[in-house]
Amino acid sequence: MLFSKYSILEVLPDQLRQIKRKVQGLDPNYLLNVSEEDLVAAIVNEFTLDVPAIDEDGAHVDYGEQQIDVSQDPMRFIMDRSRPFLIAGTRITFIVPFTGDRELLEIQPQTFSFSLGRSKGELIGNEIHFTFSGPNLNGNAIRNEFQNELAQIQQNLTTLRRALEQHNSELPANVRREVQQRKAKLLADAQMAAAIGLPIKKREGTPTTYSVPVQKRKPKIEMPPASSAAFQPEPALAMAEYEEILKIVRNMVTVMEQSPKAFEKMGEEDLRTHFLVQLNGQYEGRASGETFNYQGKTDILIRENSKNVFIAECKFWDGEKQFLETIDQILSYLSWRDTKAALLIFNRNQNFTEVLRKIEESAQKHPNLKRVVSRLDETSFRYVFHQPGDANREVILSVMAFNIPRQNTR
Repeated sequence: MLFSKYSILEVLPDQLRQIKRKVQGLDPNYLLNVSEEDLVAAIVNEFTLDVPAIDEDGAHVDYGEQQIDVSQDPMRFIMDRSRPFLIAGTRITFIVPFTGDRELLEIQPQTFSFSLGRSKGELIGNEIHFTFSGPNLNGNAIRNEFQNELAQIQQNLTTLRRALEQHNSELPANVRREVQQRKAKLLADAQMAAAIGLPIKKREGTPTTYSVPVQKRKPKIEMPPASSAAFQPEPALAMAEYEEILKIVRNMVTVMEQSPKAFEKMGEEDLRTHFLVQLNGQYEGRASGETFNYQGKTDILIRENSKNVFIAECKFWDGEKQFLETIDQILSYLSWRDTKAALLIFNRNQNFTEVLRKIEESAQKHPNLKRVVSRLDETSFRYVFHQPGDANREVILSVMAFNIPRQNTR
């Protein structure tokens, strides 16, 4: 019988236990090397429960002759009812296809309807078969009985769907918690907690230069590949420090907008120098410009204990082609340990609204883009890219566009 093998009250807790066993069973080095986002997405996809959808429009009928045992029919005179008494009859089978997880048709919702008809429904592949047989079948009667049983199945699926929608919506948070708890334990066991974030020493009591007052989102996903080599700890810029650096950059641009004459004739190098002055004022001279890094020279680089923790590139907007090449450029600058970067786009003498639209559109064409994180504000975007040749080495790239005053053309 359908909806009778398992209880939903047993299935959902067991799903959480299976998720825990899945995460605990992963190789430690794989878990520490793989992209967390990709891993969470794969496990969520594996444990998402897809409630079947009945295709009533695809229902059809199969029929044929069948020998019917009437030995227990009280309306018939039969001398020996201990043996089958067969007569010629008819079999009619209503076949209803469905999509989704077949096993969920065997799960009993918290509230459900029993089938009271002669056909209890039989699962065959991705179809439900309702079979009626007898010596004198009435077409209208069995059609009504079939419709009643189908309505009960739909009602049970609706109840089941409500319970599983909540389960599916909570899956990402539940999976991420299991992954992060095990990663934290592995790091703590190996005394590698420093790999979670490397703080940058800031000067105490230094005010934020140029600060201004505030004016008041189904194909199956396979487990992502990753190296099982021994995990190596690495310095990483804490997210709070990353946001602080970007805040300093924004504040500097506010000054440019408020004092246009002082900046209207400056080129990329001069503008970069102004950013470096402010960053060095906060980070004790650790910010440098045009510093050799990995495969090239980057415009802005902040180091801590000889390790790169922040990289930025400055460019005037010159179309989609140059924008994508600049992303290639900044990814080529990044070493294996660099995980956070910024691309500062200066706009001059072009429609700024159109430039912003083009940035958002063009970034999604880059082959190394893994996902769009968010739009930070009206002129800033955040993405996750992967480093060339290694899909598990993720880079947070903030693209910040600024409308720099026009040059004086008189």
